[in-house]
Amino acid sequence: MNNPRANSSDTRRRLLEAAEALFIRHGYEGMLLRQITSEAKVNLAAVNYHFGSKEALVQELLSSRLDRLNAERLQLLSLCEERFGAATLDAPTVLGILFVPAVRLSRDSAGGISFMRLLGRVYSDPSPFVRGFLYEHYQPIYERFFEAFARALPHQSRNELGTRLHFALKALSGVLAGENMDELIAAICVGEAVSDSLMLGRLVAFVSPLLTTPFDNLAQVRQVEQVMGLAPAAAQAADATLHADGEPAAGRKPRGILPLWAEKVVGV
Repeated sequence: MNNPRANSSDTRRRLLEAAEALFIRHGYEGMLLRQITSEAKVNLAAVNYHFGSKEALVQELLSSRLDRLNAERLQLLSLCEERFGAATLDAPTVLGILFVPAVRLSRDSAGGISFMRLLGRVYSDPSPFVRGFLYEHYQPIYERFFEAFARALPHQSRNELGTRLHFALKALSGVLAGENMDELIAAICVGEAVSDSLMLGRLVAFVSPLLTTPFDNLAQVRQVEQVMGLAPAAAQAADATLHADGEPAAGRKPRGILPLWAEKVVGV
C-alpha cells in the first residue's frame, strides 16, 4: 500500500534536486518550471502544490544549502578570533575561514559533489531574485566577515575593500560555478596528490593578491601605457594578416592543442 506522506516527501526531494541541477547549469533566470518538473519526472502542478512557486522552491533550495554553511563559517570565525586573537587574523586567514567550511561540506555526503558548483553559481548569478535573497538572509554574515577583513587590511578605505572583495569573490565564484571540484583540484595541484589543506592554501594564495596588491602601482601603470601604445600597430598587423590569408581566424583549423587555461580564455 502506497504511503502518501512518503510519496509527497519523495516528490519534494526530486524537485529540489532537479532545481539544484538546473540552477547550476543555467542560473535562476535560465531555468524554467517545465524543465524542473521534467527533470524531476513529476507533473507541472507539483511545484505549486509543494512549494507555491518557482521562487519559493529556489528559496528552500538555497536555504537548505547556505544556512548550515554560513552558520559554520560564523562559528569558525569566532573560534579563530578566540584562539588566535581577532587583531592577528590576516586577510589570507579570513579567506581560509570562508573556504574551509565550504570544502568540508563538499566532501560530506550531505553536501554532495555539486556543492561547490552550486556556491559558485549562487554568488555569481546576476538575477535580482538571487541577489535579493542573499542580501535579505545573509547580510549580517557578510558584515561580520567584512569587519574581519577591515581589521586585517586597516589601510584600505571601506569603499576600496568592498570593491576588492566584490572582484575577488566574484572571480572565485565564476571558477567554482564552471568547474568540477576534482578538476579544479587537479588544476591547482598540477598533478600532485595533495590534501585539502594544501589545495586550499594554494587557492587562498591565488585570491589573496586581489585583496592586497596596491592599486596605485605607478610602474605597472606605465607598463600598461607602453603596451597600449603598441596596440594600434598590433591591430594593423592583424588586419594585414587576415587580408593576406583571405580566411577569418574563426574558420581556421587549430594548429595544436591548447592548454586548459588557454581554452578557457579563447573559448575553445
